[in-house]
Amino acid sequence: MNPYSPVRMAARLLRSADVARAYTLATLLAAFGSHAVERTAGRVTLATVIVSLVVLGIGIIAARRRELRPLGFAPTSFVVFLVWALVSTIWSNDDDATLGGWMSLVAYGFLALVIAHIRDTLQTVRAIGDVLRWLLAASLALEILSGILLDMPFPFLGIAGQIANGGPIQGLFGTRNMLGFVAIVALVTFLVEWRTQSVPPQKAAFSITLAALLAVLSASPTAVVLALSVAVALLALTLVRRAAPERRRSLQWTLAIALVLSLSIAYALRHPILRWLDATAGFSLRADLWNAILTWVGNRPIQGFGWHGGWDADAYPMNVINVLLGESHRSALNAYFDVLLQLGWVGLLLFAALCGVAFVRSWLVASERKSTVYAWTPAVLAALIVDSMFESFTLEGAGWLLLVLCAVRAGQSRSWRESLDLVASGGESQDPLAPPR
Repeated sequence: MNPYSPVRMAARLLRSADVARAYTLATLLAAFGSHAVERTAGRVTLATVIVSLVVLGIGIIAARRRELRPLGFAPTSFVVFLVWALVSTIWSNDDDATLGGWMSLVAYGFLALVIAHIRDTLQTVRAIGDVLRWLLAASLALEILSGILLDMPFPFLGIAGQIANGGPIQGLFGTRNMLGFVAIVALVTFLVEWRTQSVPPQKAAFSITLAALLAVLSASPTAVVLALSVAVALLALTLVRRAAPERRRSLQWTLAIALVLSLSIAYALRHPILRWLDATAGFSLRADLWNAILTWVGNRPIQGFGWHGGWDADAYPMNVINVLLGESHRSALNAYFDVLLQLGWVGLLLFAALCGVAFVRSWLVASERKSTVYAWTPAVLAALIVDSMFESFTLEGAGWLLLVLCAVRAGQSRSWRESLDLVASGGESQDPLAPPR
């Protein structure tokens, strides 16, 4: 075939590093900026952008097919969760809505798979850092314009213009809790950029200050919990990384036991904790919602009511729950309760497996390898897992993309597929940043 034929030239273009970087930036910008796109241009425009990125991603994967391993393209836990969500169309009261929610899961999940296979961990961190720098800076600029310069809200973006009063602010992300979540993820990303010297010190200092400032101005109670959880996780990871190799296993088990005990104590004291949270952040709304969800779960405990993702106004039984509570919730305000209601205990176990296996794998990789960049994956997963207790961000859009991206990253270096590759390659890892064996 002629090397200058349009097909060959298109394939070379799709395999290029420039296209990989541009595609990653465009995908992350669309995912994290989805609220702004939808509010300014409409849901159809957002769907068109995502579908276009999926089509382009298919082309990139096809052009790079010789570089990829079909067996390790996607984590097993991710695939099984998607299959169960698709099967739920059988018993769903609205097949079309369930299929639409499932297609959204597949689309954002596929985008994460493409990014994970065309960019390494450091390149991914840099791309996320660049996108979140732009979005956070734009959010701060719009909040200043709305709350100080013009002194008027921007309802079409969901900006209330409260920055002059010290917050809460929403930025381009719709709610203060989403802004707080993004700010914490950005803070972790910017710290990794600083430690790996990926950006100039002045840029790193500006980025860290920007993320911390917006996290504070969001006045999000969940951001405080996220920050503390991520800080504890990073501290524990630092202790493990600095421990002698012969002491590392025992230290890992000690931390695992401490985590289980902490979760058990927190569950035993859940009512006092909820009362304290209610006194500071209005958590009674969540408690009422969760109790109502548990009542409905009793009707279909195994399979749930069918996957919808976000709560549409006509989705059953979400619409009935909202009517009974006199509210207009768009989610269960808890990813685990959302999965339990929509996919039953089977779905919840599969979702927990996806999160848990990814976190354990990424933790072990980060504890064994010297580069600080490997700490990014378990830190972000810790933020996603903890945030899922208070919001359902992890089940759609940027949150789902991050979860799948981290799961793929963890599985690329710590899975049964990696063992097969090591045997096939004579014991040599295919990861360029991995230590020699």
